[in-house]
Amino acid sequence: MTVDELLSAIDDAADPAVAEVLARYFQLQPGGYGFGDRMIGVKLSTLRGLLKPYVRAGLPLPDLEKALASPVHEHRLAVLALLADRASLALKPRTANPAELAEIYHLYLRNTAHIDNWDLVDCSAPQIVGGHLLDKPRDPLYKLIASSNIWERRIALIATQRLIGAGQTADTYQLAALVLTDSEDLIHKASGWMLREAGKRVSADELLAFLDQYAATMPRTMLRYAIERLPTDVRKHYLTLKKARFVDKSAGDA
Repeated sequence: MTVDELLSAIDDAADPAVAEVLARYFQLQPGGYGFGDRMIGVKLSTLRGLLKPYVRAGLPLPDLEKALASPVHEHRLAVLALLADRASLALKPRTANPAELAEIYHLYLRNTAHIDNWDLVDCSAPQIVGGHLLDKPRDPLYKLIASSNIWERRIALIATQRLIGAGQTADTYQLAALVLTDSEDLIHKASGWMLREAGKRVSADELLAFLDQYAATMPRTMLRYAIERLPTDVRKHYLTLKKARFVDKSAGDA
């Protein structure tokens, strides 16, 4: 098995009709956040099936890194999904391989220029970045969140999903506070999603404390994602705080 064989299998599964749908969904049109990318029309479910025999095949990381520079979106998605699966294996007690996990992590951060849409980030950042940083200082997350690159900021946020799974939520809340004034809706969505996960999987009280402090000023999309799993009356309470803040601000501007 080789990386070239994997990429050829992906090319053989291409469907122009699916490519048109995916191009619209991932905003590849001029002015869209994915403009300049190329879709050939292979769904993630199909990619997963193609990848299965390759997860434990030990494909050389330099070959995978080379493929990560492919202009084809599905090639990059496959490589990232494969690296994420290998990172997960490297974390498991029976297949623990800290050296490989570290190598994948550094490969990943060298190539963030090729991790340039939300699906590419979301399928890989928790396992690779979050997994590597589980027992390490979190400084890299704060470097990423300060980036001018939207995808690096999203990597920082989505990486905390793996930390949340380990009961570690402090970075999720600190990073969310740092993107309250971010201009990108995809960052608001990512932050709100991770806040929701932290509240659902670790501590609802921590989430409520964060909302008590920031609900009135946080972006509405972030707020709606964060409160999605809370009881109806609690959701209404925080939405009312946001609305009241908006009314007060509008009155002041007038």
